[in-house]
Amino acid sequence: MDFLETVNNRIEENRTEMLSSLSKLISIPSIAITPDTAESASEGAAMPFGEDVDRAYRFMFSLGEDEGFTTFDADGYGGHIDYDGTEDGVVGILGHLDVVPEGADWDFEPYGGEIEDGYLQGRGTMDDKGPVIASFYAMKALKECGFEPAKTVRLILGLDEETNWDGMKYYLECTPDLPDIGFTPDADFPVIRAEKGILTFDIISKFPKSRGKGLELTSITGGTARNAVPDFAKAVVYDTAGGGYSFIKETVAGCAEKNGWDISCRGAGRSLEISVSGKSAHAAKPEQGVNAISILMDFLGRLTFLNDGTADFVDFYNDRIGYDLHGERIGCPLEDEDSGKLTFNVSMVDVDKNTAKLTINVRYPVSCTGEQVYSGIMEVLDEYGYGIVKGMEKRPISIDAESELVTTLMEVYQKHTGDTENKPLVIGGGTYARAMDNIVAFGARFPGEPGLGHMKNEKISIDNMVRLAKIYAEAVYELAKKED
Repeated sequence: MDFLETVNNRIEENRTEMLSSLSKLISIPSIAITPDTAESASEGAAMPFGEDVDRAYRFMFSLGEDEGFTTFDADGYGGHIDYDGTEDGVVGILGHLDVVPEGADWDFEPYGGEIEDGYLQGRGTMDDKGPVIASFYAMKALKECGFEPAKTVRLILGLDEETNWDGMKYYLECTPDLPDIGFTPDADFPVIRAEKGILTFDIISKFPKSRGKGLELTSITGGTARNAVPDFAKAVVYDTAGGGYSFIKETVAGCAEKNGWDISCRGAGRSLEISVSGKSAHAAKPEQGVNAISILMDFLGRLTFLNDGTADFVDFYNDRIGYDLHGERIGCPLEDEDSGKLTFNVSMVDVDKNTAKLTINVRYPVSCTGEQVYSGIMEVLDEYGYGIVKGMEKRPISIDAESELVTTLMEVYQKHTGDTENKPLVIGGGTYARAMDNIVAFGARFPGEPGLGHMKNEKISIDNMVRLAKIYAEAVYELAKKED
């Protein structure tokens, strides 16, 4: 029996323990809050992203310390678990413990961590707690089987990957010996060789005051995360003329029947509340979701509003965005042969009687720039007198498909799956591969497997969880072993 077969057997033996650890980690609703609103931890320890994120972080540290690994904490902003090597160099495994909000309408408890029908269920099972646990148990199995790595194997624990990456930035400032090679288990197999650029920004407008009597748009709200397709949206309207809402109710019923929309309305005092349910998905793959904001704006375009500014904004949305996923009508239909079309996702909306804000998430092609995106959109917005508030930008990254890192990981993947058809990928997702050089995304979703990250009913196959640990164990072995 060769050494890696011995490691695989140990992973099988640790299966129950690994699933138990993942279940406990899933039970912690580790949605990151912003550092300026976090409360100080008890006993003087900082919790910059909130108590739940810190609990998940400390849980992983306890696992590492129990196995005799070395740990490093960058003041609660992030840290790592080291499997110390005998020589210079570090192989990095970059994961994260924060999750996106769970959203609504799950078929099981989002933070239950229950096992059913061969799956472990809950928010974070695929993105990214399941892959982090699989990576940890890969390290554990290698250690238990006597592997002596030449390079230190480092499991890096990010804490706000789903938001602003402030934790990773702080961690990198505190860590002198960064990985010189490695992977992040936070995307798709076989290997991600390039990632599109990412922009988040707000489109804003102001409305003049309403005059006279008629239908007012009191508010529109929708979405919970900048990097997800919104699965709900809600508008509140008020008829100042007192004419009632019969027409609106009839239109809601007609649209639900004709278009198959999940739309409803109900009285809210003297106002009427209109609600839409969609389907959440990752903003990098908006085609997999149903954007509730776009449906709601489509509906509102059938109404006549008293305020011209409100009406113009609704018309702008429907004329220039609508259901477009590639920026066709808003001025940024960029694409290239290597990475395909730009994706354009409206993630959140916040409208009141005076102002409107749309939060946009764009994934642009590898050969393009953020300024190209902005310049194209501004040509359109200038026609309406609207503005942009720029947010985060993550520039594209690319690594040669024939590099030693990519070819090594491809060989490991092919050995464990027998898949020789799928080739290295370009994706719209943004991973920690952008955080440092010579890192690529490697798994954890297998080809053909549904992409449940950022969606309701997120879960991971138990068989795939074990397979992940075996793949990551061999990847670590190949990257960290002594040279022949």
